[in-house]
Amino acid sequence: MNSLPVIPISPTGAAAEAGAATARRAAMPPRHLADLDLAGRKALVTELGEPAFRARQMSTHYFGRLVRDPARMTDLPAAARDRLAAELLPTLLTPVREMACDDGATRKALWRLHDGALVESVLMGYSDRVTVCISSQAGCGMACPFCATGQAGLTRNLSTAEIVDQAVYLAGVAASGAVAGAPPRLSHVVFMGMGEPLANYARVVAAVRRLCAPAPEGLGLSQRHITVSTVGLVPAMRRLADEDLSVTLALSLHAPDDELRDELVPVNQRWKVAEVLDAAWAYADRTGRRVSIEYAMIKEVNDQPWRADLLGRLLAGRLAHVNLIPLNPTPGSRWDASPKPVEREFVRRLRQAGVSTTVRDTRGQEIDGACGQLAAAEVDR
Repeated sequence: MNSLPVIPISPTGAAAEAGAATARRAAMPPRHLADLDLAGRKALVTELGEPAFRARQMSTHYFGRLVRDPARMTDLPAAARDRLAAELLPTLLTPVREMACDDGATRKALWRLHDGALVESVLMGYSDRVTVCISSQAGCGMACPFCATGQAGLTRNLSTAEIVDQAVYLAGVAASGAVAGAPPRLSHVVFMGMGEPLANYARVVAAVRRLCAPAPEGLGLSQRHITVSTVGLVPAMRRLADEDLSVTLALSLHAPDDELRDELVPVNQRWKVAEVLDAAWAYADRTGRRVSIEYAMIKEVNDQPWRADLLGRLLAGRLAHVNLIPLNPTPGSRWDASPKPVEREFVRRLRQAGVSTTVRDTRGQEIDGACGQLAAAEVDR
């Protein structure tokens, strides 16, 4: 699951491995300052014949002032600016379309990457915070049948900078005051966009560190305001517990029993419910952070009272919170959201078992920006 992106080739043996490595390198974007920590940026700037402090200047513009256009970095000499921009500020995300709903409080951006791949990210403004939902892969290889992204398949992993640049751009949107009724500063980031974050492990962890490093090295967000989701890649979950991070781990469970979860979350055929939950509890024990259990409510599929009771028994007494998600419509899906009375009974049973439970706000449905709807399709609206 972790050897991504996968690019089909015809040779075998050592030649095949070499060809695959070349193809993977070719698919990735050019280096960007967000791929490097501040020390790495200084070293590169020095190699280019410029004083090391230029790295801090560029970083202050990008992370501190949310300036992504080199032409606006006017405190850099013009000749040096062009040279440094070519090496450290290539264009990673080209806007294709931006859509808004909820009176402008929810905004979805569709991006084209350097190789033509498409990804989406979503900004959500609330009275007390601004959250962005970012993608870690173009497409997704997990093949969950109720998720539009999973049905599209995997194109490739995103680079660290491609991940970070989504947050920096949308932080700039928030700072512009464009999100009425919300604070002008990005405060929360959720890795719940396109892709399985832990299948792009190294780059996602690097992106988290960049988002949380104080400016000018990074965006200066709190680790506790970062959420990393997973369908349950157990080795990566256990590895994340050893990273000395305080991010929230969100586990997309969607069924408490292996028979149904094998269908809804195909990776369950490799790591069963008990193994996945053991890894989640190990993360909670190591970090002291409550695990978020994500559970899409699907009509007459996983919303039966006995499944609520089973889920309650699995989670009772654990450092966990259940986030029930009314199933969002996706093209061609044979499934629908659970009726509200069924949803309320599911909540009641979980709370009766002593499990903290809430129902997620279904923001962004009108623009296909809600959970499970991101498909990065180029269509006219």
